[in-house]
Amino acid sequence: MPATGRLTDVLLYTRTTGYRHASLPAATAALRELGRDHGFAVDATEDPAVFTDASLAGRGAVVFLSTSGEVLTPDGRAALRRWVEGGGGFAGVHSAACTEYDWPYYGELLGARFAGHPEVQPATVLVEDRDHPATAHLPARWPWCDEWYDFRDGPRPGVRVLATVDESGYRGGGMGGDHPLVWCRESGAGRSFFTALGHREEAYADPLFRRHLLGGLRWAAGAAD
Repeated sequence: MPATGRLTDVLLYTRTTGYRHASLPAATAALRELGRDHGFAVDATEDPAVFTDASLAGRGAVVFLSTSGEVLTPDGRAALRRWVEGGGGFAGVHSAACTEYDWPYYGELLGARFAGHPEVQPATVLVEDRDHPATAHLPARWPWCDEWYDFRDGPRPGVRVLATVDESGYRGGGMGGDHPLVWCRESGAGRSFFTALGHREEAYADPLFRRHLLGGLRWAAGAAD
């Protein structure tokens, strides 16, 4: 079922079969607080059985929050694909890019797949597109500390890039002068938003980062343009 055009019900999925981020409890709490403050319900789960047509129907967005490895059943994959292509809103956060490597559609939905990263360190996020609710509030050059993901292939030109990272400002970057971190795309009748940010627990208490997540969720759900 297509999204309703307003963010009312979010399925927050945090299952991991690979690396598990220590920030997941803080991240889950932050999403629940955003829901409480902005009028949407957050249903957090790690149960792949929730991915059915009946369970997904009517939800405003599905969030893969620092998931890793293979986290869906074949039936769950099919249900998620039908839901997104029918108008559902998908958002991936951080290691959502390290998820479902064996499912080609998921790579297309997300836009890129994780390849590696250097150590956590400060750098500068370059906001490329401020005409989007996930980035409109951010400064053009945003100092930030994170785990800077490299990707197997850059997501352009198949996505709308919202922000990149300046590789000259940190050690170990592997993508060169064009290193996207945040982007979005249309997928059938649905929408997909991805941010590679969010490794550290401290990120989820940061007001700018919370607005970044909220804007991405609202855009994915069709509740903000």
